[in-house]
Amino acid sequence: MTNKLSTILAHGGQHQGHHEENTGAVNAPLYLSSTFHQKKLNEFGPYDYSRSGNPTRTQLEKTIASLENGTNGFAFSSGMAAISSAFMLLNSGDHIVISKDVYGGTFRFVTRLLAQFSIEHTFVDMTNTNEVAEAIKPNTKVIYVETPANPLLQITDIRAIVALAKKHDCYTYLDNTFMTPLYQQPLNLGVDIVLHSATKFLSGHSDIVAGLAVTKDASLAEKLYFVQNTYGAILGAQDCYQLLQGMKTLEPRYSKSAASAAIIANHLSKHEAVEHICYPGLSNHPGADIHAKQATSAGAVLSFKLRKDVDIDHFIETISIPVFAVSLGAVESILSHPATMSHAAMPADEREARGISDRLFRLSVGIEEVEDLIQDLDQAIQS
Repeated sequence: MTNKLSTILAHGGQHQGHHEENTGAVNAPLYLSSTFHQKKLNEFGPYDYSRSGNPTRTQLEKTIASLENGTNGFAFSSGMAAISSAFMLLNSGDHIVISKDVYGGTFRFVTRLLAQFSIEHTFVDMTNTNEVAEAIKPNTKVIYVETPANPLLQITDIRAIVALAKKHDCYTYLDNTFMTPLYQQPLNLGVDIVLHSATKFLSGHSDIVAGLAVTKDASLAEKLYFVQNTYGAILGAQDCYQLLQGMKTLEPRYSKSAASAAIIANHLSKHEAVEHICYPGLSNHPGADIHAKQATSAGAVLSFKLRKDVDIDHFIETISIPVFAVSLGAVESILSHPATMSHAAMPADEREARGISDRLFRLSVGIEEVEDLIQDLDQAIQS
């Protein structure tokens, strides 16, 4: 019998008789051990050193692989560690095509670090399939996608990009942080590696920093494991355990947050002080129809640009319920300023070219009462 994702999540990946063998513990045991005793000289057990593997991490990695319908999962010390490790599968002289609407940390890694290894890149409007096709070169090895993209929620047609990648014999990587496997299944659409900043919705409590990757086939898994073990940016056992606990409540947390986000987006779309709003659940959002075909929720993140007559400093100082902070995807609503937070690593001219203005704010909606959030947003804008 195949269980639904919410059931797998609720049991932390332990279900259908797969509880801990010795005690039947309903929570995966926390193995705080860096090394493991071996019984024979030339016959090691499944674990020897926690950089190479840890039973708690194994449970997390099996769980995310199951949720994404992949062959293998990998847990890293951060979302950027997961993304960076996936890029380490490339060789000198390779080329990547990457969305211009990409997280600032990914932009920094591609432009500053990958360039040192003579790996080329081309930023494209990933919503324009023709532009993507024109950017592909004979040495292109990866097409890198964020959808919805951060912070303007641009939508990429995953099936169309996968078709291009297969035609040109290159991999597709996709950052699935905003949707999580609960609402978007990229591997089922042909993507090769799915990436997550598990710090966000998967954890959901602003208490750990973590990254996850899932591969579509065993050969890619073998290559990525080599990078993970060699590079060593693994997620510690304590954080693996904590992430598994956070993931158990993903469905009820995210369902409420997404429902509230839709109400808030509709409200702000009619607000006279809001110049523009980005949310895939609005019918006039570019690519909303495509998103509806490849995801089952519009998500819990929206962005809005305030008009010039709104004092944005006073807006931030007055708002009281959302925390004004970096990150997203928590039980508490988080209001961010992309220009000085998530995309601060991007030069000002690059931000402006991408529509990330100083008057743009990103709201990750939490599980508070939606009426309270709307009242707070209104009073902060109007004050």
